[in-house]
Amino acid sequence: QVHLVESGGGLAQAGGSLRLSCAASGRTSGWYDVAWFRQAPGKEREFVAGVTRSGIGIVYGETVKGRFTISRDNAKNTVYLQMNSLEVADTAVYYCAARQGGTVVSRAQYEYNYWGQGIQVTVSS
Repeated sequence: QVHLVESGGGLAQAGGSLRLSCAASGRTSGWYDVAWFRQAPGKEREFVAGVTRSGIGIVYGETVKGRFTISRDNAKNTVYLQMNSLEVADTAVYYCAARQGGTVVSRAQYEYNYWGQGIQVTVSS
């Protein structure tokens, strides 16, 4: 079992930055692929970014490519999402999710077994 807790959310201005953290407890997060998803009001949950258990495989959603960076520190059982050049459209609840590692990052929500409770990110204009 893996328990995930997100932190670092809050309010930012457009053009600003925030860094989200996803801390894992239970089995070491180094054994798992981790992804960030987000859900804005009235919209479906969408894939934001994912990283394989090794940290080598990384994939970004098209809307955040070039602005967000995902990374992981397996010694700390933590995955980070650095969000730069924030836009109002980035406002959403952000979730981290984990799954037993494959060979590539999955964008599919159903493939992730463990989910955090979610954290609000609000970007103002």
